[in-house]
Amino acid sequence: MKKNLVLATVVAVSLSMVGCGGKKEQSVEVIQPEKVLIKTAEAISAPVGQLVEVSANIQPYKQNSITPAVQGVRIDQILVDVGHHVSKGQLVATMDPIQYNQANTQLLSLEADLARMTPVFEAGGISAQQLDAMKTQVAIQRDVVANLKKNIELRSPISGVVTARNAEAGDMFANMPILQIMQINPLKITASISEKYFSKVKMNMPVEIATEVLPDEKFMGKVSLIYPAMDAATRTFTVEITIPNAGNKLRPGMFARAIFNLGEVESVLVPDVAIKRQAGTNERAVFVVKEDGTVERRVVELGRQIEKNYVILSGLNAGEQVSVTGLSKLDDGTAVEISK
Repeated sequence: MKKNLVLATVVAVSLSMVGCGGKKEQSVEVIQPEKVLIKTAEAISAPVGQLVEVSANIQPYKQNSITPAVQGVRIDQILVDVGHHVSKGQLVATMDPIQYNQANTQLLSLEADLARMTPVFEAGGISAQQLDAMKTQVAIQRDVVANLKKNIELRSPISGVVTARNAEAGDMFANMPILQIMQINPLKITASISEKYFSKVKMNMPVEIATEVLPDEKFMGKVSLIYPAMDAATRTFTVEITIPNAGNKLRPGMFARAIFNLGEVESVLVPDVAIKRQAGTNERAVFVVKEDGTVERRVVELGRQIEKNYVILSGLNAGEQVSVTGLSKLDDGTAVEISK
């Protein structure tokens, strides 16, 4: 063990003869341990932005699966393909019109019957009940025709881009959606945040978005929805963030980090060179200089790094002096000399 780490005092004993009675007196010489020369810095208190970073996936703002209501109908035409932009209400596919044509023919026949029965009723040839029954049949058939018309003319309910095409003209529709349409401008992120920040997250709060795909670019979104209930299992609440995407640089499915700035809080900071990392563990420590000229090894909890300083979340108080050199030579109780 190195000399400057030895805590025991080395004692040299010399014997001398003194006195007329021939008594022996012991004199003890104490050798002080070698001091380690260090430089120090003061832990300071400063206002620091309270940043909370969470991981999430970018999602479409809205998405819709284009499907008819009736199965077993043949697809007549698909008018768009993957990557095409569509507008709300745009016709994107048509189905075989046979059922619609049959239903419409039946409707025309019922309407003709109703037209013939009306003057007969006015002349007293049939009862009001018979006329009302025919009116009911016509109304029902009109609803059937209107529904079938919707199912042979498939229109996009949103403006967006076609992201999937699962069928071709001539296929029989089964369970798979014919088309998938997503609205990608804007986009959204759904993030889970610790319950302790619930009172600090506000509607329309700006949120910085960072991605691994575009590491040099930052995107700004805003809080558009705060879920009112907590997840009892994780003690988190859900926040929805809306992100403008006019340049279409972001895409659904990308991994992202949402960074919330929850305001400034008074924090303790020390230079990054004052932090000693314990190999093989996540433990971090500093060496605090005490009034008796020794150092105390203090385990600390680190916050985020701000340029050349670290935020200390716990384990150190503002105003305390910490060593910034010679950390490999220091241990709990090591005597030190501060370099001027």
